[in-house]
Amino acid sequence: MKKLITTTALALCLATGVNAESKTDFKLAWSIYAGWMPWGYLSDSGIMDKWAEKYGITVEITQINDYVESINQYTAGQFDGVSATNMDTLSIPAGSGVDTTALIVGDYSNGNDAVILKGEGDLTTLAGMPVNLVELSVSHYLLARALDTVDLSESDLGGVVNTSDADMVAAFATDDVQAVVTWNPLVSTIMEDPAANKLFDSADIPGEIIDLMVVNTQTLADNPDFGKAVAGAWYEVMALMAAGDEDALTAMAEASGTDLAGYQSQLDATQMFYDPADAVAFTSDAALPGTMTSVAKFLFDKGILGTGAPSADFVGVAYPDGSTSGDADNIMFRYDVTYMQMAADGAL
Repeated sequence: MKKLITTTALALCLATGVNAESKTDFKLAWSIYAGWMPWGYLSDSGIMDKWAEKYGITVEITQINDYVESINQYTAGQFDGVSATNMDTLSIPAGSGVDTTALIVGDYSNGNDAVILKGEGDLTTLAGMPVNLVELSVSHYLLARALDTVDLSESDLGGVVNTSDADMVAAFATDDVQAVVTWNPLVSTIMEDPAANKLFDSADIPGEIIDLMVVNTQTLADNPDFGKAVAGAWYEVMALMAAGDEDALTAMAEASGTDLAGYQSQLDATQMFYDPADAVAFTSDAALPGTMTSVAKFLFDKGILGTGAPSADFVGVAYPDGSTSGDADNIMFRYDVTYMQMAADGAL
């Protein structure tokens, strides 16, 4: 999963959402990651078509290999929704002025992302040491959170070395690389090395790296049947996964380039919200604003929280209870449990 933050979309001239209106044809984009494989399955299986037909609409779901590009295309208005993390939603579409709503809160990383040292040691061992990672990604965020726990910061390291996820496994195998931060399936592969020592992972910061399906707020407001159809299809697949449906899980595994056992191991490090009521509870929890405030601070400190952001409070985020974080006069990211609650209530 290429959770790389980019500033490319921040410079786009956008009119997305301004002229949104009632329509019948919708487009979603998604990319490969354990928690997002259901998007491909619900499209390939016909489940999405079934729910779309129920509401008299069509929903086209497109896989895009480049995760960042999928978000950029959504930000530019080429898609009505996209799979994205909370961090990338805040920095790219919301930071660019595209009012965006989290329609589905699907999961959070619960071990899929990790800080790995070669040899013996702990987090304090990283002092003065270069660390390889995909810069300005959730790996960078995870490292910052890990260092916080031992009163270190990035300035205490021997620098960070920007390394493509495609090169990470090979890099760890070289004598020059002492520590890496990356995500699954790369974590699983690297941990097969007897010298690999996992120091910290996303299970140590549960609920902070959140995987979403976000949609254009105005499009959703003008087309509630769009939200109903997507939520209905998603939770039908969640029910299959929760029941251990081997056909569905095997299809998702193969689509992600692994087998059923390999995919299950990734799911074991992913806190999926199979029950919509659990997704509602997580999204409504009082901890979420604190998480988003921390994420905003990280993005601002790295200079990627929107064009010309004057502070970490630049982008406003709204929560289900009506509370906000950031600038209440610039709400561009919304957590809305309406459609997840309808699924929980059997009202779709």
